[in-house]
Amino acid sequence: MSVRRVARVLIDSPLPQLDRLFDYAIPEALADSAVPGVRVRVPLRTAGRVVDGFLVEVGDPDASDRPLSELDDVVSPVAVLPPRLYALARRAADRAAGSAGDILRLAIPKRMVRAEKAWLAADPPSAAVLDPDVVAWTGTVLDAYPGLADALAGGERLALDAPPAPTTLDDGVVVGSWAVLLAAAAMHVLAAGRSAVIAVPDHRDRAQLEAILAPRLPADALVRDDAKQSGPARYAAFLRTLAAAPCIVIGNRSAVYAPVGDLGLVALWDDGDPLLAEPLSPGVHARDAALLRQELDGGALIFAGHTRTTDVERLVAVGWVREVPATRRASPRVVLSATREGESRSSRMPSSAFAAAREALASGPVLVQVARPGYAPVLVCAQCRQPARCAHCGGPLHAPRHGATPSCSWCGRAATAWKCPECSSTLLRMASSGSERTADELGRAFPGTRVIVADGDHPVAAVDARPALVVATRGAEPMAEGGYRAVILLDGDRMLMAEDLRIGESCLRWWSNAAALAAPGAPVHLVGVGGSIARALATWTQPAYARAELAERAPLRMPPTVRVAAVDGARSVVESALDDLRHAVPELDAQAVLGPLPRPEGVRALVRFEYALGARVAESLRASVVAQAVKARRPAKGRAPGPANTLRVRVDVPDLDL
Repeated sequence: MSVRRVARVLIDSPLPQLDRLFDYAIPEALADSAVPGVRVRVPLRTAGRVVDGFLVEVGDPDASDRPLSELDDVVSPVAVLPPRLYALARRAADRAAGSAGDILRLAIPKRMVRAEKAWLAADPPSAAVLDPDVVAWTGTVLDAYPGLADALAGGERLALDAPPAPTTLDDGVVVGSWAVLLAAAAMHVLAAGRSAVIAVPDHRDRAQLEAILAPRLPADALVRDDAKQSGPARYAAFLRTLAAAPCIVIGNRSAVYAPVGDLGLVALWDDGDPLLAEPLSPGVHARDAALLRQELDGGALIFAGHTRTTDVERLVAVGWVREVPATRRASPRVVLSATREGESRSSRMPSSAFAAAREALASGPVLVQVARPGYAPVLVCAQCRQPARCAHCGGPLHAPRHGATPSCSWCGRAATAWKCPECSSTLLRMASSGSERTADELGRAFPGTRVIVADGDHPVAAVDARPALVVATRGAEPMAEGGYRAVILLDGDRMLMAEDLRIGESCLRWWSNAAALAAPGAPVHLVGVGGSIARALATWTQPAYARAELAERAPLRMPPTVRVAAVDGARSVVESALDDLRHAVPELDAQAVLGPLPRPEGVRALVRFEYALGARVAESLRASVVAQAVKARRPAKGRAPGPANTLRVRVDVPDLDL
């Protein structure tokens, strides 16, 4: 009887029923090239064609007589799927009731032949040797946090409250102090011969890290990994992370999957930013992927931010993550500004904030944060105050500029003959001011002053030290040379009105990040907001606010005190999945399931469960997804296949969005 070597292959397919390893016989012609981790092409009987996949492992010789199809081809000799990356993808997918293939599509870029050939022809990178002055500099930075260097060496999980105020580098580039801290931690790890991965929300954060690291590291020791790179550049960067020589990887949310060997540090900056939440299935947040990565590969883990999310605070409360306070505590000078007696209540900027801006403009730039971009993002009926809606699609109307014809924010149609359906009035009123209208108003209030608008349509990375009014939307604030001489936070009451479980947490993060751009001692005016969130900003005690939020959510069983899974589909499909879940996990109580409630397509139910039940809940929901996917491909007589018969599951939804 012939003895065959068996290749176990993960099919690259979005179908959930194919999320497992398939056995294939390795033909003699491919015996040398069919090694674990390489891309392969294999026949798939159910599809009747050849598909792509990854050779995960080579099994022991098989002497049985079971029929096995043979590998069709080995696509590339490069092992792009090392065991550590497959283990992480499998673990993350199982936790989120998803497919490992979906994780790997985020982690492994598409193959670029020229970049691969150039990589194979080049000499392998060598271990980085840091300049002694750089090593000494990293030690000086880390000394601000007692025990941080030892914690990095010991592979601990840490929560750091990043220092506020910007820092000016030797070459004049202005960066956040948080970037200096994380860059120093990464270089400290690299000097010890281990790799580091830093994931940040967007390209502006990555640019700050790059400005610090690039002049201090050898060229091949710094790897940039983000979706804005060209295909060949991103694939070349990925291949560099496969090398044995340690490196520092900086990038966006998918950077946490970078398959570096001998991992010494994974760091996340501002994990509350929604850009770190993965929108694609199975929707594993970069924070959860980093936790799994650290647990599997070892090394230290850092969550850093000017605020602390309730998710990280929960980990601190259970002892899974340790706080590391700074030795020298510095905080912005926050002033809670309210409308005084005799002032118009409709005034957006109280006299105290106005006076602070005027005084600060004598020495440098002033930041004014607003809620929305544009001129007049919201229009209402001038008579009955009902929101103005498009007659064609029902979308909200807005005014792109002063005196312009209102247009729809959804379909873009101009509302030339708008008429209120409630009172028949034809007059509109501006209900809010965007960044452009605010800039127009402040330009008239401060004649002769330079006004800069920074938002999604007008991106600005940095401003100089000359006097200027910088009107920016939340998250789009540019860095200022020497820091802003004053920061005015407008529209806070409007931001807090959003229907979102985490809106208080988000507002505190937006305001804290803006306040951290102020120069040391510069005033930060929060306008029209009071209560616990204002006190947390004024006293710079964001972790205490996160603890209070957790305490309020625990009796109501709201995330992150419990995990939440969203189950979407046709009513019969969702109810069947919930029945299976109750049988598989009988510990779920009667209040665990909310819904099902009608949605635009089918219904949605939310399942709330304790963290200890996570593996069993995810396994049951995943089994229901696979079973329904098989049925959808072979529908019963009289039932049409399609999305109506599918079941969609999303684990760890951030709020109770019914």
